[in-house]
Amino acid sequence: MKPRLIIISDLWGIENSDWINTYFEILKTRFEIQLYDSCKLANISLADRTENKLHDEFINGGIDFAVESLLHLEKGNIAILAFSIGGTLAWKAGLKGLKISNFSAISSTRLRYETTKPNCKIKLYFGEHDQNRPLAIWAENLNIDSQILKNEGHEMYKKHDFTIKVCGELISNLKF
Repeated sequence: MKPRLIIISDLWGIENSDWINTYFEILKTRFEIQLYDSCKLANISLADRTENKLHDEFINGGIDFAVESLLHLEKGNIAILAFSIGGTLAWKAGLKGLKISNFSAISSTRLRYETTKPNCKIKLYFGEHDQNRPLAIWAENLNIDSQILKNEGHEMYKKHDFTIKVCGELISNLKF
């Protein structure tokens, strides 16, 4: 039986995120995958939304709603691959009891506000040019494996070469 992996989208959800299909196609041979749209988890509509409005909706109740959604939907032991705001949703769910074995998040910059971590294996990726990434001291203080990729920005997760790298690392670092 394949281990379960949940993939959680970025701020824009799944509908307009063709890049997420590459992750799914690579990982489906090794995992039983459940793909979650961060906006749907948070009960946020993408209709006529700007990035700032979406951020505001997540911050003003959407994150909490999504965390409760994840806790309701996922009962067993899972691995997580999350992008941007999706990492924050999964992290907070992990702090509230979501059973996470492996946690991988890319460009989840809101994690810089976190002072505790879920009890699981954690790997974070940030772009060097992402102005909102946590400082290195944050990762050191929490004893987290955090990789800063040179010459990359916030949306590095949409690049094919990066996708291949992350999927390879996720598969090779499985611990259930």
